[in-house]
Amino acid sequence: MKTEQLLLELEQLVEQAGYTIRKEKGTFRGDSCVMEGEKLVVLNKKKPEQQQVGLLARVLQDQPLHDIYIKPAVRRQLEELWERFEQFKDREIEELDIDLE
Repeated sequence: MKTEQLLLELEQLVEQAGYTIRKEKGTFRGDSCVMEGEKLVVLNKKKPEQQQVGLLARVLQDQPLHDIYIKPAVRRQLEELWERFEQFKDREIEELDIDLE
C-alpha cells in the first residue's frame, strides 16, 4: 500500500476513534492531546508522510479498536509499525526509518 493511501486510511481510523485531526505548519513534530475535552491530533504538514503515518499509528496503538473495522491491508501495516515501535521503544518516532513501499 502506498504511503499516501495508508495516511488517508489512518486519518479515517483516528477520526473514528474520536479524534479531530488538525494539519498545521510549523517547527513541531506533532502529537495527540486532549484540549478542552476534545481529543486532538496535530500533524505537521511539513513533515514527510512516513512520519505522519508513524504518528497516527502511535495514536492508534493506545486506542481500543475492537469496534472499528480496519481493512486487512491496513491492519497488517499497523501491526508491522507497532512491532517496530516496540523494538525501538526508547527512540523518537522521527528516528524510525519507516519504509512502506
